[in-house]
Amino acid sequence: MQLQLIPDPARIGAKVAADAERILTDALARQPEATLVAATGMSQLAMLGLLAQSRRIDWRRVTVFHLDEYIGLPASHRASFRRYLRERFLDHLPAQPAFFGIQGDAPDLDAEIARLNQALGARPVDLCFAGLGDNAHLAFNDPPADFDAEAPYIAVALDETCRQQQTGQGWFDRVEDVPPRAISMSVRQILRSRCLLMTVTGQRKAPAVRGMVEGPIDPSCPASALQRHPQCTVYLDPAAASGLREPPTAAR
Repeated sequence: MQLQLIPDPARIGAKVAADAERILTDALARQPEATLVAATGMSQLAMLGLLAQSRRIDWRRVTVFHLDEYIGLPASHRASFRRYLRERFLDHLPAQPAFFGIQGDAPDLDAEIARLNQALGARPVDLCFAGLGDNAHLAFNDPPADFDAEAPYIAVALDETCRQQQTGQGWFDRVEDVPPRAISMSVRQILRSRCLLMTVTGQRKAPAVRGMVEGPIDPSCPASALQRHPQCTVYLDPAAASGLREPPTAAR
């Protein structure tokens, strides 16, 4: 796990977008197509907006999946991750990639998960984006996370801390409105990605960052599993890094 401390939080999105562009263009130089797993949430907004402006990436040769989606939530809801990705990323690209959106409101949930798992299957993922939950969740794998699930996508339950976070960030009016379950990419599938870029900002994430980086690898801190990832970069602002015993050197 490589840590990059960015003194100016406004620069984080630009740095992650530039690194993502390099990873995807390198992948497309080596192979006919590339696969990207996109994350959502406040941490991704600036980066996705900048990445969508890239003209170096041949988006027609990219396939996009996403990390998670609420079960039972229609795509018209403001908290829908399908809607988020279309409005903030996909609709702004110069050419449209293939997109496998998670249909969280599918009438047959098992069939939807099977569709996603067949689509992703053994496909290599060149780049995965991620954020970090207040409870150190990875995608919607809340503690205690299932570190053993082999399937690319699984159904999970959301804990109270996670649901409070979604309400606090304005995606829902009341915690009671947050769906209690979601379809999430599994921890093992996330670890299979060739490159993983994680963006974490804000003081409230400091305890989760410390557990992820310096704590034991344990399901009670789902993101601690990233210590096993061979090519994971975590971009931190000073507030998010403030709980580390050994904070990284600030990038210039």
